Amino acid sequence: MPHEKKRVLVVGAGAAGTACAWSLSQHPERFEVEVWEALPVPGGVASSCAVKDGKHVINDQVQGGAPSYRHNLRLLQMFGFKPSPVMMRIAFGVGDKQWTNHSPSGLTSRLQAEIARFGRVLRWVKRLEALFVVLPIDTVLRLLRFSDDFRYQMVFPLVALFFGTGNQTPRVSAAVVARVFLDPDLRLFDYCPSRLLNSVPEMFAFPVLEEVWGTIAKRSGFKLCCSRPLAKLHRLPGSAGVLATDAAGATCAFHEVVFACDAETVLKTMDNPTWLERRLLRNVRYYTDFCLTHEDHDYMADMYDIKPAQRDNYFVRTYSGADADKIEMSFNLSTYQPHLKVPHRVTWGGGGEAGLDIYQTYYLDDRHRRLWTDGRVEPGKVLARRWMRQFAHTWTHFACWVPWIRFIQGTRHTWYCGSYTLVNTQEIAVISGLAAAERLGAPYPFADDPLAAKQFDSYLAVVHGARRRGAADASGGWLAWLGSWLPSWWRSRSVAPA
Repeated sequence: MPHEKKRVLVVGAGAAGTACAWSLSQHPERFEVEVWEALPVPGGVASSCAVKDGKHVINDQVQGGAPSYRHNLRLLQMFGFKPSPVMMRIAFGVGDKQWTNHSPSGLTSRLQAEIARFGRVLRWVKRLEALFVVLPIDTVLRLLRFSDDFRYQMVFPLVALFFGTGNQTPRVSAAVVARVFLDPDLRLFDYCPSRLLNSVPEMFAFPVLEEVWGTIAKRSGFKLCCSRPLAKLHRLPGSAGVLATDAAGATCAFHEVVFACDAETVLKTMDNPTWLERRLLRNVRYYTDFCLTHEDHDYMADMYDIKPAQRDNYFVRTYSGADADKIEMSFNLSTYQPHLKVPHRVTWGGGGEAGLDIYQTYYLDDRHRRLWTDGRVEPGKVLARRWMRQFAHTWTHFACWVPWIRFIQGTRHTWYCGSYTLVNTQEIAVISGLAAAERLGAPYPFADDPLAAKQFDSYLAVVHGARRRGAADASGGWLAWLGSWLPSWWRSRSVAPA
């Protein structure tokens, strides 16, 4: 007698939810999958936006990734999309605080001794990751008497740019910072003892993201329900499953639910969380940011140290005085988004078509709106506005959330995925969705890729306390250590039956 198909609800059609639904849908004989998405299109924060009266489309919030983003790259390839290579050229600071990842500057010359000492500190952090994972980078640098200029003008802006940590960067785990430079598989920059950065790494830019996630949804065997937000989730006793009610009042029954949305939505919609679920999910802290997409060249010239000949695509500056630990960042989208780069002559900012320079400026944490300079952008040159909720992976994220999420995975048929389960990258979002699918019984699809499998196994060991079917024990440095002290009976929990 054939087994009953397992009905799975995935809440959220961002990268995590779509990856999870796609993986489950590869086994239609075992799973029947519905995805409920509050927005009118899939993609979540990996979204696209039409600007200039619909003449151009930009990717909004998520722009690209590193060559180590194996899961994103494999999915793009499978569905016929090709990422575009882009050289990561960054201009930090202004005036005498200006420096780049590709040219010498007065600041790096003045701080050369601290830069060299920082390299030695990073190596010690890597050796003692178990300790430094719960120590904020600002605390470590202060204790070791690094100067304000080195901390505020060099380390914090760099980490904020890569991890999207915004104004919470001083509280980021020191072990995470070390990984940026020293992890042989995941590092973005090669540490330079004289200038901190002395290379222009090759990254990739995504194609139009709305097309990417829309295509994956259309060509997969799951049912996508856009503009259908979850209003209430009720878990039934025992093995009875869950009841999900949407905003229109329609209720459906499922065997399992995968929350591929933010932790705030989980707490708002789950009507019977356990004490542990409530306590842990509240440890994921969110902040409200604001993004302006615009083409105000004068504003950019006033705010940043722009040198058109350098063709920089990222610009980061810190505020002054007592707020030197807070930053503002902008991007010239026209220098790297493939759908904006067309045959051109070099223009003021080195954009695509003649005269086309589209910027995005991010203003971080609305509790500090007094610092924002959005009012100085000429209103007639604003193309789009967006408010965003971003989680902050400070040291408390790794002390009070990441090591403990495994204890609520699978509770009452409920699973959790999304970048907030570990670190804020598009790659982690996709890995997290595939991990939830694997726990439900869908085999991991990229076991033939050694780097992808290594990353996946490390994630699964930490966030689920589990081992991939047929895989050896994961060895992921401090990631694996986070769970190594837990009782063996928990780390070897059996996978939920498919």
